[in-house]
Amino acid sequence: MPVLDRFRLDGKRLFITGGSRGLGREMALAIAEAGADVVLVGRDGESLARTAAEIGARGREAWPITADAGTPDGCERACREALALGPIDILINNIGGRRISIPLEDEPLEVWSALMDLNLTATFLCTKLIGGSMLERGHGGRVINVASISGLIANRGVGGRHYETAKAAVVQFTRAVAADWAGRGVTVNAILPGGFMTEPNQRWAREQPEIISAFKAQIPMGDFGQPEDLGPLAVYLASEASRYMTGAALVIDGGYTLW
Repeated sequence: MPVLDRFRLDGKRLFITGGSRGLGREMALAIAEAGADVVLVGRDGESLARTAAEIGARGREAWPITADAGTPDGCERACREALALGPIDILINNIGGRRISIPLEDEPLEVWSALMDLNLTATFLCTKLIGGSMLERGHGGRVINVASISGLIANRGVGGRHYETAKAAVVQFTRAVAADWAGRGVTVNAILPGGFMTEPNQRWAREQPEIISAFKAQIPMGDFGQPEDLGPLAVYLASEASRYMTGAALVIDGGYTLW
């Protein structure tokens, strides 16, 4: 098979959480451009509709599902709605976020629990339900978990250690499930983004610019990543090109974690 053909995703279907904006949108568009249809999950119907239209403009079909996948009930409902549409070949567990900066000693248990659901439990549920359906079909599949370099380091000048904790757990969850499923044709890999100027980080830049400035100064390549930088990596992990890769945690951070 010619090398570029190994990146094609014709006839495949993607399920992605948080797929209407930011990094999720760019990954969804890239995978659609490679030939796959897309089931998009998000909380905002308008942004879902816009991204679905962009996928349609690329000649692929899109099904938007409005749901809060950061809650266990919303996540399970979205998965079951997607599976009712037909088989899923590619899963991207993308939702997550720090959302608040709060010292650990001041963080209420209910806030910790809700943010662990957002950053970790949703990944478990989607992998169990969507990934489990791949196992049942017996035709292989791809699971891509979006973790963070925060799963490897502690971010300076910001609170909310639920984020580092959950993202580190996502990395180890990726490795453990990859080991379990390696002989069954479903690969499980993780992407660990560094600083990307998505909407949440644009908000941090407005509210606490000193944190963003300090972060940028520590990036060897000198700048933040752009959301579209993630698309080619997602296509690789979703495609036949990554056939022999599983359990990997791929850092894309402009060199931030080198120092």
